Amino acid sequence: MHKTLVTGGVGFIGLHVIDELRRHGHDVYVLDNLSFGRRGLLEIADDHFFKVDLRDKFGLASVLETIRPQSVVHLAAIHFIPYCNQHPYEAAAVNIGGTINLFDAIKRTASVERVLFASTAAVYPIHDDPLAESHESAPLDIYGLTKHTGEQLCRGLSAETGLPVTRVRFFNAFGTKETNPHLIPEIQKQVLAGVRTIKLGNLEPKRDYIHTTDMASAIRLLLARKAEGCEVFNLGSGVEYSVREVVEAFSSALGEPIQIEVDPARVRKVDRPHLVADIRKLKAAIDWKPLVSLEAGIREILTEDRIYDRW
Repeated sequence: MHKTLVTGGVGFIGLHVIDELRRHGHDVYVLDNLSFGRRGLLEIADDHFFKVDLRDKFGLASVLETIRPQSVVHLAAIHFIPYCNQHPYEAAAVNIGGTINLFDAIKRTASVERVLFASTAAVYPIHDDPLAESHESAPLDIYGLTKHTGEQLCRGLSAETGLPVTRVRFFNAFGTKETNPHLIPEIQKQVLAGVRTIKLGNLEPKRDYIHTTDMASAIRLLLARKAEGCEVFNLGSGVEYSVREVVEAFSSALGEPIQIEVDPARVRKVDRPHLVADIRKLKAAIDWKPLVSLEAGIREILTEDRIYDRW
């Protein structure tokens, strides 16, 4: 059975990736420091879970030596942009320093055959049109900068070891079991509490929302395909929605009107007007397309009986 190590496996996206990989025959091991996730959300044997921080280079080396995985899916990071901007040294220590530590451990683990690195659309500059992988990188915030640096570390790892390393630029993920106060879970939290006049920040920015089950299937297919060098793919839906349109989708799913109140405390000083993926390269590489619409995904999260909120 193919052994796969998933870092950050108790995070929002990681939980869905693990489910997908296990359903398709992977023997999945998980590394997470539980700073943002909760162990109880993960149904996995204790001998397949390692509570280790990316900043612990010796702990990482021990895990890799113990598991001897064939694939490594590196999802672990601090990624909520306001938190990264408020704690830049911590974000850099985890997202850059932790990735250096992990890659050093991978170099000393002969069993590893390939690596997948979770990057972000935040590496791109402000642009009105769909962003292709060939577009320049020019991050605007600390999180994007740390992931841009991570991508350069991927290039170095592949060049030094010959391993195929796949960089995947995630656009805006949504789905069940979200743990960060992004737009959709913030609306979800207020709506499920019975609030019908919801407090939000910027209303006009448009984002590309991709459901976590679609993300998980794309990651699995990327791991399964033959790869060489250090490739990069966008992972989004290719469709953008404004904040107002997201609220309208919630209202439609509920069958009730929702009013919006702008909360100055939630308004971001710097916010891209558009962020949407050109996903033609990914669709061609793995014969994949997103299946879960924004409306269907919102109907699903409105059935959740818990909000996984640590903030």
